[in-house]
Amino acid sequence: MGEWTMKPKRYVPDLRQFAALCEGNYHRLRRLRQLRVEDKPLCEIELYRESEYLGRVRIEVLQTARFTETLLLEQTHNNGRWLNNPQMTVRVYHDAVMAEVISCYRDARIAPVNDYPNRFMHHPDEKVQVNGFLADWLEYCLKFGHLPLEHAAWTAGEGAD
Repeated sequence: MGEWTMKPKRYVPDLRQFAALCEGNYHRLRRLRQLRVEDKPLCEIELYRESEYLGRVRIEVLQTARFTETLLLEQTHNNGRWLNNPQMTVRVYHDAVMAEVISCYRDARIAPVNDYPNRFMHHPDEKVQVNGFLADWLEYCLKFGHLPLEHAAWTAGEGAD
């Protein structure tokens, strides 16, 4: 019986795919951060689809170095009770033009490869999946994101004579 059983193949990450994902996340973050007001270390974006409020996302600079930044991205409000608010720490490498999730929710560190099954039931490609989620989330924010009204250059009552 032992000679016929097959060992499952160990997951081997595709580094080209991962690098492309991280490079895309860098560019998405750069475009999204253009919505910020002045050069504050905190940026808040409200999400609207037409007149429907979808939520609010906050980007905070936690650490800055010569070639890197560490950002905290979190959704602070959302429109649905069934949604959990994503929260992740992202390391931005300006010299390599890449942005990579280094922690997500309660996971202080995301392993590049996980044995499966494991204690926390993380997928073998958990790091790729989390960075793919970041890509989708940033695209969503780019599509529906606006500056909050408190940062608007004018309000509806001003200038109307």
